[in-house]
Amino acid sequence: MFEFLLSASLTFPDISPEIVRIGPIAIRWYSMAYLLGWGIGWFYLLQLIKKKGAPCNAAQVGDFAFWAMIGVILGGRLGYVLFYNLDVYLHKPAEIFAVWDGGMSFHGGFIGVAIATYIFCRTQKIAFWRFTDLLACVAPVGLFLGRIANFINGELFGRPTDAAIGMVFPRGGPLPRHPSQLYEAALEGLLLFFLLWVLMNFTNARKKPGLLTGVFVIGYAISRTIVEQFREPDNQLGFLYGTDFLTMGQLLSIPMVLVGLYLIFRPKKAAL
Repeated sequence: MFEFLLSASLTFPDISPEIVRIGPIAIRWYSMAYLLGWGIGWFYLLQLIKKKGAPCNAAQVGDFAFWAMIGVILGGRLGYVLFYNLDVYLHKPAEIFAVWDGGMSFHGGFIGVAIATYIFCRTQKIAFWRFTDLLACVAPVGLFLGRIANFINGELFGRPTDAAIGMVFPRGGPLPRHPSQLYEAALEGLLLFFLLWVLMNFTNARKKPGLLTGVFVIGYAISRTIVEQFREPDNQLGFLYGTDFLTMGQLLSIPMVLVGLYLIFRPKKAAL
C-alpha cells in the first residue's frame, strides 16, 4: 500500500525557494510574492478609484501603501507570536523580531491592516468603509501570490492523502499530501477575486459601504475553514480542545464570519 501511494503521487516541482543569489544576498519567491502583491494591488486600486465617487485620490493610495505594509508585517508577526507560538517566544523574546526565519499569521496581519487603515482614514478624512471596500477587492491578489509562494517553499502543506492529486513534499515526509496551498490560492485568491469583481462591477453592492468588505471577510473565513480540513495542523498546536478537526485557523475565522455578517446586514445609517 505504501509503495502504491508513492507511485500514484504527483511530483513536487523542483523549484528553488531562491530566485537568485548574489553572494550573501538572496531574492526569494516569498519576498517576491509580497512585492508583486503590493505592486499589482497598488495598480488595481488605482484603477478602482477612477470610478465615479471614489473615496480617495491617487496620492492617498500611494501614501496608504506604506501604512498597509507596516500593518501586515507588524500584525502578521505579532499574530503568529500570540496565536501560534506564544510559549516559545516568551522564553526567547529576541526571536520575535527574527521575521526572516518565517512565521506570519493572516489573521494577525488582517487586524494590523485594519488598525492601520482606520488611523489612515481618520487622518486623511477618508470614508472608512468605502475605502475598505476597495481594499477588499484588491486583497485576494496578495493572498493568491502568497499561497503560491508557500507552495514553492514546500511549506504549509496538507494532510496525507491517497487522492490522485496527492504530492510528496520535501519537508513533509514520504507520504503524498494534499497541496493545500494551491487549494487556498484557488479559493482565497482566484474565486474570491472574481466574486468581488462581479459584485463591484455588475451590482449595486458598492453603493452600500461595508458590504464588499463583509463579503471578503466571510469569503476568506469560509475558504480558510474548508481548506483547514485538508491542511496539516501546526506542529506546535495540533488540533484544539481534544478534537480531531478544529484548528487555530478555523477558530480565528469564527469572529471574521460574525464581523462579515454585521457588515452585510447592518442598518444603512450605521457608519464609522
